[in-house]
Amino acid sequence: MRSNVTRNWTAAILLAILATSGDAAATSSSDAAVQFVRIDADSASNASPVAGFRRTSQQRRLVRRSHAHTAGLSRGENWLDLRSSVALVVDQDTEEVLFEKNGRAVLPIASITKLMTAIVTMEADLDPDELLQVTRSDVTIDKVRSRLRPGVRLKRSHALQLALMSSENHAAQLLGRTYPGGVDAFVEAMNAMAQMLGMHESRFVDPTGLSDENRSSPADLVRLVKAAYEHSSIREYSTSDSLALPVGRRLVRYGNTNRLTSNPEWEIGLQKTGYISASGRCLVMQSVIEGQRVVMVLLDSVGKHSRLGDANRIRNWIEARRARLGETARGSNSLM
Repeated sequence: MRSNVTRNWTAAILLAILATSGDAAATSSSDAAVQFVRIDADSASNASPVAGFRRTSQQRRLVRRSHAHTAGLSRGENWLDLRSSVALVVDQDTEEVLFEKNGRAVLPIASITKLMTAIVTMEADLDPDELLQVTRSDVTIDKVRSRLRPGVRLKRSHALQLALMSSENHAAQLLGRTYPGGVDAFVEAMNAMAQMLGMHESRFVDPTGLSDENRSSPADLVRLVKAAYEHSSIREYSTSDSLALPVGRRLVRYGNTNRLTSNPEWEIGLQKTGYISASGRCLVMQSVIEGQRVVMVLLDSVGKHSRLGDANRIRNWIEARRARLGETARGSNSLM
């Protein structure tokens, strides 16, 4: 009887912690991907912080419900049948809005935050070849395993690539900590840059995106993508397929969290994925589709691969739209 009471009391305490602790605890894994050690951050985000403690399906829904779902943004149908609660597709050159769904929402953006981390790092004109050393403060920001353990040294450029390509949280935190003035100055620079870019509905509180207080609107994220696109290194790092780094006695190979970057049917100039429980699965991309440069923003997509499916649906629609416009133009010319 005593052991049952103890177990029930422990479970009650854990449920209270899980319901109030936010994304930086049990459900704040982001999209970090390390191919060598087969880390699946999305699976890790569902893991209990205490071994042997299993949540019921009702408890999991309570902990993992996104802000967009709570606000009812996932309800209703859209003619593109997107699974994302929020979507915005814009012509990069003319700024014409091609598609919009719940475009006025301001929501947590998870690791999309790392695009601003990258811009601030690039604008600071810091030495990309400087060796940075991971400390314990960099590896205690979330509960996901990482090979970037205390004592590991890597170039600033490699830390930036890992943050963008693999959504490596410890690398992003390392970039913020080694910025002149530390993390506080880095976050201040992030918000100053947001204001300079006209991102007036955005707020940043950390370099990783693990906090649900990192928020933005679809229109602001279009501005962020366009600003990041101006940096060739950000374009290159965010779309690279892999990076192999010596860590201790092992060679660790990191992969891209967005498998579309290796799909020959896509011409992607820049991308970033994101995930915490409060944001759902997110994706921003710059891509050329039938000669048209497009920026797409997808927030709160339900299902591990649905954001990629939404991107494909958008591409197919744009291709069909461009084909119809071409036929109309040819018909008009034939009448002249």
